[in-house]
Amino acid sequence: MAKVMLVEDDPTMISLLRTLLEIEGFVVQPLDHFTDVPESIRAGQPDVVLMDVHLKGADGLEILKTLRASAEIQQPKVILTSGLDFRHAAMSAGANEFVLKPYMPDELIEKIKHQLAS
Repeated sequence: MAKVMLVEDDPTMISLLRTLLEIEGFVVQPLDHFTDVPESIRAGQPDVVLMDVHLKGADGLEILKTLRASAEIQQPKVILTSGLDFRHAAMSAGANEFVLKPYMPDELIEKIKHQLAS
């Protein structure tokens, strides 16, 4: 089963996403602290990271740049999300995909499965 790490600061979104992803058969690793996300990714070894651009006390774009610059971390597929259109910035920072909120659950699952297959 593929592992998806959730890097999200909204507890409601975490709960909804966890339920959705577990129903689809994914192992879900929610991350509730953002001080060292690259280290958490190294330790958790997720297949896909689903990360919000705007996190309390952290910037998803900067986290992604740090992650992509690290040669010591297995590079997972990263899908960034935001309520604002950060598609260009997300892709420039090294995201594999960007999803604009609000999104339909089927759209998200399709994008995760597509990343796992590529």
